[in-house]
Amino acid sequence: MKKIKITMQNQTFTANFEENATTESLIAQMPLELPMLNLYSRELTYRFKQALPANETQTSGYATGDIAYWTPRHSFVIFYKQTGEIISDLQKVGHINGGDLKQFRSLGNVSMKFEEIK
Repeated sequence: MKKIKITMQNQTFTANFEENATTESLIAQMPLELPMLNLYSRELTYRFKQALPANETQTSGYATGDIAYWTPRHSFVIFYKQTGEIISDLQKVGHINGGDLKQFRSLGNVSMKFEEIK
């Protein structure tokens, strides 16, 4: 697992990223500041212009705090609300450690910075 620091509006979170090709591609670009869109009242999303490698996609549900990459739209996603939806072509990237993500519900679009903790 790789440890990642996520900073947003003077708040800091940590996440554990899994070891896979998608994570390696993301870490190679860090520090990375992304304008995240608040979509579907359940997730913060950034759509990369180019596809990231994703060798372990699957159809699955998600947990609150999961970080994933949805291959059809090149979408990097942080799930903050559970809707019970099953999503196809999802590559698991990691999970935010602890913390209450309910505060994300009241956010609009927000800039987030991602940095590897070494």
